[in-house]
Amino acid sequence: MVYVFLVLGFVLLIKGADFFVDGSSSAAKLLKIPTIIIGLTVVAFGTSMPEASVSVTAALKGQNGLAVSNVLGSNIFNLLIVLGFSSVIRPLKASPTVLKKEFPFSILITAVLALLCTGLSFGGLFDGTGSFHLNRIDGLALLVLFLVFLVSQVRGALKARTDESGEDYETMSPLKSVLLVLVGLAGIILGGDLVVDSACEIALQYGLSQSFIGLTIVAMGTSLPELVTSMVAAQKGENDLALGNVVGSNIFNILLILGMSAAISPITVDGEAIFDMLLLIVMSGIAYVFTRSKGVLSKKEGFVFLLMYAIYFVYIYLR
Repeated sequence: MVYVFLVLGFVLLIKGADFFVDGSSSAAKLLKIPTIIIGLTVVAFGTSMPEASVSVTAALKGQNGLAVSNVLGSNIFNLLIVLGFSSVIRPLKASPTVLKKEFPFSILITAVLALLCTGLSFGGLFDGTGSFHLNRIDGLALLVLFLVFLVSQVRGALKARTDESGEDYETMSPLKSVLLVLVGLAGIILGGDLVVDSACEIALQYGLSQSFIGLTIVAMGTSLPELVTSMVAAQKGENDLALGNVVGSNIFNILLILGMSAAISPITVDGEAIFDMLLLIVMSGIAYVFTRSKGVLSKKEGFVFLLMYAIYFVYIYLR
């Protein structure tokens, strides 16, 4: 039954996020909020809701390994699998804005996260047990960075937008909008709880670490919205959306999700997670070089990403 609950948890997470986005987008339109702002806030929050629910729930339950590994695993999965499959479907052309701002910023904040965890900044003092910490001050620092990033994105979007730009979100009645938001949130919360409990139970059954489960099964499950969105966008030739979705999601995961998790409950981070952060920085650097060299992520480079993930998967299984 534990596997049934795990799958049910993923379904609740994904459908809950979907309902939340639809309801929130409709409510925002009713309040005359510009479409571009809805896309940058409500929809972006919605696709990151599965990771947020799992990591925050895990942090509250003291399952620190799952809280951190879920975010790191999701970011690595987004970078190598989502971008890999998307570019294999159709080469991805990157916008100058993503290459100049968002992509370098995503690499920078991963390095900042590693520094915070290893005690070279606000907190997270090494305690001599092979573990590091991400404390509440660190979490608040990440949330401040997230607010700065979000304000910058919104200002840039408002400056660049035209009256007809952006996706047009369906407007529903106020009652239906609120109902979808509430049902969506309930699904997200319940789904996150089921995923955390089921993943920990599976880890215990097979003698696997929470970190491994978080980096693989949970990360893949919570990254399904990003995978579907980017692959559909690539198939339609909407390259900016496919690449921007991955980079934006990775920024949200680190700043918002780990920021919230650490602010709620200090997180213990082991040495393996620090190494995964360094790997994420290296992988992000490779992806950035590939994309910036020609402005396009080719099919061949997409296959390289998929191979890199296969090697990484074997590595974390054996360690």
